[in-house]
Amino acid sequence: MNTTLVPSVLLLIVFQIAHVQTIQNMLVGLVRPGVFRHITCRNSVYPRSNVTRYPVPDKFVFWTVNYEGYSPPCYTAGHIGGQSWADEPLPSEKNQPHWNHNDDIVNRVSFHGEYQIKDGLPQNPIGRTGLCGRGLLGRWGPNHAADPIVTRWKRDDKAEFVWHKTSGKKILQMVAIQRSDNKLWAIPGGMVDPGENVSVTLKREFTEEALNFADKGNMVEQFFKEGGVHVYSGYVDDFRNTDNAWMETTALNFHDEEGTKVGQLQLNAGDDATNVRWTDVDANLKLHANHADILQEVVAMRNAHW
Repeated sequence: MNTTLVPSVLLLIVFQIAHVQTIQNMLVGLVRPGVFRHITCRNSVYPRSNVTRYPVPDKFVFWTVNYEGYSPPCYTAGHIGGQSWADEPLPSEKNQPHWNHNDDIVNRVSFHGEYQIKDGLPQNPIGRTGLCGRGLLGRWGPNHAADPIVTRWKRDDKAEFVWHKTSGKKILQMVAIQRSDNKLWAIPGGMVDPGENVSVTLKREFTEEALNFADKGNMVEQFFKEGGVHVYSGYVDDFRNTDNAWMETTALNFHDEEGTKVGQLQLNAGDDATNVRWTDVDANLKLHANHADILQEVVAMRNAHW
């Protein structure tokens, strides 16, 4: 062994680890209370209802800014009541959730630190949405999801990499589903069940929403077991968010470098998706919520075309 190469190799490894960590921290730094202003969950009619959100201009998003006269309507969808995956109505003398903690098997901890409680209800850490209540969400406070970003390199008929003519970089492809609720393309994620490990959620949601297959189970199991690269944990600018309930997610990138594993599978839309496809990734891709921002971190990490 040539020992003169050891310092250089170690230096390269340290650099690569630091680079990945920097990528993972970029979006977390961007989407944080007092800096990030959500857009999707403001100034609109709440989905699957006729309830109009109270207007929230940009300058009044943050709770630290006084918004005299702010009087949002309260709405929780009728079908939420009595569901096993949903909380009881609040405020309540009998029901006192342990805010900012793991409450029995329900994770009420936000990735953005401690959130405030006002009049017995948790406050969205990003700010006002123009609506109180839970809307379509089951939990008061953070509703935790998991998003598996499954990628491969785009290849031609000869299995050669496809390079973008302008950037000179390889083109990345991701598995995207078309959501049945708002018809937007998205990462095929879903809610973390109470007490469930996030890694289990990632595999389950990808299988249910993008594959819907009866075979190849062992290969998919192994592909996800090998692990993904953590990309983001935090707030999602979801159209269902309210002042008292909001979406947060953990996103991991599972990359099929050779395109010989999941990259070869036939995709089939599951019950929660209208369509599914391998999608070329670039800056013009329009996705649900802030999924495009999360995906951009994967692009930077893979040094792919954007």
